[in-house]
Amino acid sequence: MEFRLLGPVEIHRTTGETIRLRRRQERLALAVMLLSPGRVVSTERLVDLLWERPPASATRSALPSLMSRIRSVLGSTGNGDEPVRLVARGGGYLLRVQPDSVDLHRFSRLLDQARAIKEPTVRSARLAAALELWRGPALADAVSGAVRDRLCGGLEELRFAAISDRIDAELDAGRHANQVAELARLTEELPLRERLHGQLMIALYRCGRRADALETYRRARRVLVAELGLEPGRQLREIHASIIADTAGPAGDTDRDMPAATAPEQLPLDLAGFVGRAAYLHQLDAQLTARSPATATTTCVITGTAGVGKTALAVHWAHRVADQFPDGQLYLNLHGFDHKSPPAPAGEAVRGLLEALGVPAARIPTTVETQAGLYRSLLSGRRVLIVLDNARDAEQVRPLLPGTPGCLVVVTSRNQLTGLVALDGAHPMTLGLLAWDEAQELLACRLGADRTTAEPDAVHQIITRTAQLPLALAIVAARAATNGGQPLAALARELGETGLDSFDGGDRMADLRAVFSWSYQALGAAEARLFRLLGLHPGPDVAIAAAASLAGTPVPQVRAMLATLARAHLIVEHTTGRYTFHDLLRAYAAELAHRHDPGSERRAALHRTLEHYLHTAYGAHQLLSPHHGPIPLAAAGSQTFPEHLVDARQAMAWYAANHRVLLNAVRLAADAGMDAIAWQLPWTLLEFFDRQGHWHDQVDIFRVALDAACRLADPAGQAHAHRGLGRAYGRLRRHADAYDHLLRAMDLYRDLGDQASQARTHANLAGILEKQGRSAEAIDHDQQALSLYRALGDLSGQARTLNNIGWYHALQGDHLAAIAHCQQALELLLQTGDRRGQANTWHSLGYAHHHLRHYRDAASSYQHALDRYREVGDRYHEADTLTHLGDTQYAANNLDAAHHTWSQARDILDALGHPDAAKVNAKLSLAHPTFAPSSPGLDLTALPLGGSGGPGARRRL
Repeated sequence: MEFRLLGPVEIHRTTGETIRLRRRQERLALAVMLLSPGRVVSTERLVDLLWERPPASATRSALPSLMSRIRSVLGSTGNGDEPVRLVARGGGYLLRVQPDSVDLHRFSRLLDQARAIKEPTVRSARLAAALELWRGPALADAVSGAVRDRLCGGLEELRFAAISDRIDAELDAGRHANQVAELARLTEELPLRERLHGQLMIALYRCGRRADALETYRRARRVLVAELGLEPGRQLREIHASIIADTAGPAGDTDRDMPAATAPEQLPLDLAGFVGRAAYLHQLDAQLTARSPATATTTCVITGTAGVGKTALAVHWAHRVADQFPDGQLYLNLHGFDHKSPPAPAGEAVRGLLEALGVPAARIPTTVETQAGLYRSLLSGRRVLIVLDNARDAEQVRPLLPGTPGCLVVVTSRNQLTGLVALDGAHPMTLGLLAWDEAQELLACRLGADRTTAEPDAVHQIITRTAQLPLALAIVAARAATNGGQPLAALARELGETGLDSFDGGDRMADLRAVFSWSYQALGAAEARLFRLLGLHPGPDVAIAAAASLAGTPVPQVRAMLATLARAHLIVEHTTGRYTFHDLLRAYAAELAHRHDPGSERRAALHRTLEHYLHTAYGAHQLLSPHHGPIPLAAAGSQTFPEHLVDARQAMAWYAANHRVLLNAVRLAADAGMDAIAWQLPWTLLEFFDRQGHWHDQVDIFRVALDAACRLADPAGQAHAHRGLGRAYGRLRRHADAYDHLLRAMDLYRDLGDQASQARTHANLAGILEKQGRSAEAIDHDQQALSLYRALGDLSGQARTLNNIGWYHALQGDHLAAIAHCQQALELLLQTGDRRGQANTWHSLGYAHHHLRHYRDAASSYQHALDRYREVGDRYHEADTLTHLGDTQYAANNLDAAHHTWSQARDILDALGHPDAAKVNAKLSLAHPTFAPSSPGLDLTALPLGGSGGPGARRRL
């Protein structure tokens, strides 16, 4: 199957049949994809090209329907035709087709072959063969107007270059008489093409028609002056002078419109000691390799935050591949973000490139459009590397893109330049911070490996405090290099003490504040305010709703502001809907907030943020533990926008996403003197921490909570904080500390008359006592809890306490009594829908059945428990249940299953950093699948968890 673009768009089968798609949009869509065979064409680019005013349904339905029609035509291949696949891929469409099956790409290949041929007759024949592929204007029946100019301008330039090259080859071969008529026609059709006029003058001169040759020059001059206000160019004037002097040389001496200057070599110096960035260099290499010789110029867009090393990467890579661009390398600083100069206007930028290409100032046209046209003409058929540094936006770059293949453009910008990617097919590449080993390598390169190796701790601190930002590291390295006698530890200390003041390298380009400010100053007022306030956020990242509360602005407006900040690379959307920035930008934002925003506004923003997390976490806690009594909260303000979570799964996901943020928020609330939030927020995290095994975090923030409640003299807050600490210490096996805090909580709850909290604390105390082997006292506390729950009419509390009592019967060997109590508990739990309580009770039943050697019932009960623990996201109890299930499988002589189950338990405990992982490893070492038990029913509960087979793991109150 052959595809034809050089004329009307057609599909030509091997049988000789020619097929034309019925609709113009179908022909255009096929052509756009054939221009880039084997590469994804974005949906945005297709919609932009296919519809002048895209309907709302263009992306959703119209484009897929159009593609489906094209796919059906391509799929109905005839005999001998290879199937052609059109697939949706990565936000666009990909057409899998061999480039040589497209006439345009064969044309380009023949052109490249011809340029390598020295013998003019053979070169002319090869060029003629290439030109025979043209059946009219490219994409003749598919496109018109501005879209034609975008898609076909470069192709027509290629065609003109091929025609001119073939005429040169004919003149070189001495066949000048045969070219006069064609050149006369071409100069009438294309009167502004000086190259054609020069070729006609040479042909006429060689035919002995010297006067006609001179008249041709006069006509050309009149047209150029009248149309452009320009005198003929240097080459045409030289041909004219040589004909007058009767010394005109061969046509090859007047080869092109391109000035006969030396190929430009404008790249700045490569950065000495450039390190790392291997993955990004590989991406750029891949674009160089993948570029098609027949399609538009390849454009790579390198974006990233200020100081991340975009220019260094672009220039370093350009030096690496400069030898692959024999016609030169152009470099232009567009001053998109610059303290000295405003962004370069398009006209100024194009003029700079024309001058670099050797065009005299007097010959540069006056309008941007004609300047860009001349620029593209000069680059036609050339292989030039163009680096456009520090671009402000896509509109600044677009006039500087060549229109023909052969060139490659690298653009750097702090903005994302989404339009250049979507509409012009540019390849995007976001440059991140240096990897840790790259940062170490940079310091070693600048300071010497001996010096950095001698002070590894200081190097670690420097890398941390520079946030792995290349510019910050370079400034610090320069200071260390110029103060060779100063220990790196002293410099690291200074960085911690003076913040951004340490990152002033002595001029504006090496002053981190100044470099950041050029991005900040480009923001609108609302975006600038949000950026400043983000410096007050507890971090490390922020979701859209939380940012809305921070700003006191509704979510839709804040979503747009965050997108603007992300496009400017002042923040990064590191996961969908969550934004962050590195520590130096965070410090800069906070500094700006303290400079520009009054203290009252900063405090109000902080309060809205903490209020947002408190109310969202409170709702999440109620979803996870609806049986847990509420605490009184002040109503959220009108400018706070808490998130509304709908179920326990969503609540767990929210907690997990905001885990570090919530820890920081507790500490920030305490530091800001917002003590009510400082104790209430930890209370809302209790269930999440317990399920996920974050007990060290629980200890840390409940200590903060206790201090805050004491400052408020709030006995309820103190009681909740003591109980939170008691539960965490119990999980960490600090039983004495746990017992002490729980007793303090009990005393406070009694004084407050809070019976529900007393019942829960009795159950917690029972768990600690059981772990200490004080089962009788434990049962007494559970009985007190049961009485309180019955008085309150709390079915879930009663059920959980019945499970605990059943558990103690199991520990005392009365497994039938244990089963009876647990079944009573299970009936109540099914009524209340308490999935967590059901999980605990199924585990207790499994334990009792195991010790009755009812291994099938035990395994079934443990599986029920597992399903529910996984459902509620309780990782620790999932691991504990897996351990006991493995015991049952081993006792039933199912060794492979036991080994697999214990391995799962060990992996979870390792991930939680829990010491029980060592005990599970001991079981695994004794019960390797190749190790057979000495007798059926061997019980490995001799290697218990938690000191007694895991009983304390079942207490959930």
